[in-house]
Amino acid sequence: MEKRKKLWYWIITVILSFCIFSGGLAQAVQAEGVVKGFKPLGYPTYFISIIGVWKMLGVVAILIPGFKLLKEWAYAGIFFTMTGAVISHIASNDVSAQIIAPFILAVFAVLSWYLRPADRKIITVNS
Repeated sequence: MEKRKKLWYWIITVILSFCIFSGGLAQAVQAEGVVKGFKPLGYPTYFISIIGVWKMLGVVAILIPGFKLLKEWAYAGIFFTMTGAVISHIASNDVSAQIIAPFILAVFAVLSWYLRPADRKIITVNS
């Protein structure tokens, strides 16, 4: 069972990391499509780059070995960013297919956090 759990951890974490990092990169450089997607939300343009840089740093924190507390913060940041995106779209009446991806990525962040191996957790439980 432990091998299966670790396999699912890595599958989900790689998908999550790719999506968050590539989206963060597009935000950091303010790609045209990303800026258009943020317009209905009313956020200032500079905010897009800030979120993008933090997303990329969060992925790095999750993937590198060690830094267990930093990983906890990174998972929380990704979860809050993704759920915040869903809420922002709903609050600005921009309810469309754009809320599906951040919702799924929030779920993936929770799954990756839950499935992470013991050596990536702050407190390990010996059973």
